[in-house]
Amino acid sequence: MNRTVLSFGAVAVALAAVTGVAALSAPDEAAQGGESAKAAAHKPVERSTLVCPQPSTSDVAETSYEAFTPKGGPGKKGSAALYPAEVAETDTPQSPDDSEDGDDGDKDGKKDEQDEKGTQDGGEDQGAGTADKGSRKPFLPLSSPGTPVTAETDDPKAPALTGSADGRFAPGWTVQQTTSIGAGAGRGLQGTSCTAPDTSFWFPGASTAEDRQDYVHLTNPDSTSAVVDLDLYGKEGKEKAGQGAGEGVTVPPHSSVPVLLSTLTAEPVTNVTLHVTARSGRVGAQVQSSDRKLGGDWLPPAADPSPRVVLPGIPEDAASVRLSVFAPGDKDADLKVKLAGRSGTISPAGHESLHVKAGMVTTVDLKDLTKGEAGSLVLSPAEGGEEAPDVVAAARVLRGKGGKQETAFVPATVPVNKRATAAGNTATGSTLALTAPETAARVKVTASPGSGGGSPKSTTVTVKAHTTKAFTPPRPDGGKGPYAVTVERLSGGPLYASRTLEREQSGLPAFTVQTLPDDRSTVAVPESAQDLSVLNVDK
Repeated sequence: MNRTVLSFGAVAVALAAVTGVAALSAPDEAAQGGESAKAAAHKPVERSTLVCPQPSTSDVAETSYEAFTPKGGPGKKGSAALYPAEVAETDTPQSPDDSEDGDDGDKDGKKDEQDEKGTQDGGEDQGAGTADKGSRKPFLPLSSPGTPVTAETDDPKAPALTGSADGRFAPGWTVQQTTSIGAGAGRGLQGTSCTAPDTSFWFPGASTAEDRQDYVHLTNPDSTSAVVDLDLYGKEGKEKAGQGAGEGVTVPPHSSVPVLLSTLTAEPVTNVTLHVTARSGRVGAQVQSSDRKLGGDWLPPAADPSPRVVLPGIPEDAASVRLSVFAPGDKDADLKVKLAGRSGTISPAGHESLHVKAGMVTTVDLKDLTKGEAGSLVLSPAEGGEEAPDVVAAARVLRGKGGKQETAFVPATVPVNKRATAAGNTATGSTLALTAPETAARVKVTASPGSGGGSPKSTTVTVKAHTTKAFTPPRPDGGKGPYAVTVERLSGGPLYASRTLEREQSGLPAFTVQTLPDDRSTVAVPESAQDLSVLNVDK
């Protein structure tokens, strides 16, 4: 075998191209194989991107926003802000209100009116809805980590928002959007935490029933178009509508496209699971559900398919809980159903187990499951059998009685590995739910200063194994205005969290629930070392 030795300069250039750094020092023992590679270090992220859907087109809607980044980001520089997205024209109705009223005549005027946006802190114009940030004023810009910034609007043309945070503002950047709708379909409280764009989303718990108006909002934060496929699954498998329905939906750059889910099924279907897949590009996706009788809320994407899922924070006064589960693989799933409450876990009477056929939606009415005690649903593989298949799940929760009922959704979520944040808390009506489905967890909960000042306040709690601890989070000392709550897992087993906001609206128990996944404020950076063995190239 002949061996050709490359010149040192050529190798240095090659190393610089691959790693971005060329070092002339000799390799250490680990690089020579004397020691195993070190574990990856976790460092703060340097950039975060978020997408907020169009809040509402109702004339009786009021929307509040809060942006927040916890302290502790790297360096002294950075920025965080959102910008309005354009509304792209589609062949489907643009909003629940337009569809219900049967008035499509305003569609042609929407494009001309896109530059009429919401207001921020005293009515400043957010700027025209174009992709050129230089011609627009930033919305909800942060001036310093650890201090929330708020804005409000009652503009029915308030747009979807996209934006990014970098530097010290990137780790844990959180934006909450909460809309109060006084009347009509979807009346009540609709809240959502703005989400990161991705290429795949699951929405169990959606519906195309006659009383429901469910729209998926697809928002593209990037400068190139995204192409998206929308697939619906019901109790008999994949739903079919007209040829090409839901296939190849184009979302232009820096734009938002709402799609009415009922246009994707041949007939009304009460319980469906929506799968959003980006063929190219990436989008933010959330489902807005409006019911003529039961109010509505945002249905956020559920955690990725997994054999075991947790749905944290079902309110103690839930009048009805409808669980929807979908098995996306080619194997049936047999699950144990548990409710982790204040003192331990129980099995719902008559629903101790659940069989979910592959590719089909299974729905269970758990009625008043919590019976006065807040809890979390834990679905795990039944004993025995082969490797457990993955599932996705979400629950629709009702509060109230008779004609005064209101809806919220609790999807399965991922655990809080290190930290999660809930923005938009108020002095009253905020409840934090923490669940430790396996072993006990020790947790630090910190309230930020309010938007009107004040000092942070922290408390440390222990969540016992197999329980849910629901409580009013700490409030900042002094100051006024909405504030953020940060949840940090200090030790123990897996921790799941959610936050409930509630307000009374003329006797209606309006509420919304946001699950709190880990904020992914750090990223694993593998240790690296020079290996000069690449100087020798075998031929």
